Amino acid sequence: MSVKEPVAGFAVAVVREDGKWRCSALDADALTNLDAAITALGKLRSTGAVFALLAVDDEFFVIVRPSPRGPSLLLSDAAAALDYDIAADVLDVLRVEPPDEEDDSIWPEGDLEILADVGLPAPELEVIVGEIDLYPDEQLQMIAQRCGFGDEFGALLDEI
Repeated sequence: MSVKEPVAGFAVAVVREDGKWRCSALDADALTNLDAAITALGKLRSTGAVFALLAVDDEFFVIVRPSPRGPSLLLSDAAAALDYDIAADVLDVLRVEPPDEEDDSIWPEGDLEILADVGLPAPELEVIVGEIDLYPDEQLQMIAQRCGFGDEFGALLDEI
C-alpha cells in the first residue's frame, strides 16, 4: 500500500497576510506524511490564510488547511490512497473508506470549499480538480492564479 522510494513532487506553504501572498517550500517529508505537513503549517504564524499545496508524483494533489477544529483537506484523487500513504492518511482523517482496487475512477474527496474565502468557490475548484488531463502542478497553478498568488507560486516553483 505504501510507496517506499522517494516521492517526487513539491510541497508549498501559502500565507496571506496584510493583503499580500507569500509562498515557501515545505520539507519533502510533507509529501509522504500528512502529520508533517500539518505540523509545518502550524509553525507558520499568521493572522491570515495559511494552507499547503502538495503535488505528489505527477499523480494527484492535496490541499491542507489547518484550523482549530482540525485540518480541512482536499485530495484530488481518492484512488491514490491505494498507492500512497499520504492519500490514505487524508481519507483516514476524512473518515472515508479507500476505493475498491478494481475501481479506476478518479474523484476528489474532502472540502471543495477549502479555498472559497480566498477567491476560489467550490464549483470552480471542482472544475479544476475535474481536469484529469492536466498534471497536478498545472492544476495547482490554475488554483494559484484564481486565488491571486500565481506569480508568487510560479516564482517559487522555478526555484525548486
